Amino acid sequence: MAQYLPLFMLLILAAAFGGVSVVMSRLLNPPKPTAAKVMPYECGIVDLEDPPERFPVKFFLVAMIFVIFDIEIIFYYPFTMIYRELGGYGIAAIVIFSAAVFESFLYLISNGVLDWGPARHVRKSNLALSRDRTVETTIRRVGTEGRADGLSHIGDAEKVVA
Repeated sequence: MAQYLPLFMLLILAAAFGGVSVVMSRLLNPPKPTAAKVMPYECGIVDLEDPPERFPVKFFLVAMIFVIFDIEIIFYYPFTMIYRELGGYGIAAIVIFSAAVFESFLYLISNGVLDWGPARHVRKSNLALSRDRTVETTIRRVGTEGRADGLSHIGDAEKVVA
């Protein structure tokens, strides 16, 4: 147990330093919030409207890209230091890892992570609203040749089953 005494002393010293720093900060400089101080601020852009209650999914997808590339660099660095000692096994492992990282990157790109422009609004077609369009006029019947006359139409098939 004596061998762990320096570690415990270091933990106690670190906790004491953190606690004293917080207490002295509150005593010497008490918080005085103002509207300007509590307003979110980022890169000099002043918000003119309140932020949305929930963050959009795109925010989390960008965070996923950051985490993916951060972890990728963490694993590539040790590989570059000892790649000669690893041989073929190391090369195969890093190729598999790179393929997995690239696949997740492609998934994020396909979900539109880097589409930063305004959302595109697709105009709805007026064809679906026309009263002239019915199931009989829009769906081409395939394979009705050679069927019994009573089964050539969908409505008639329901009569036979019932």
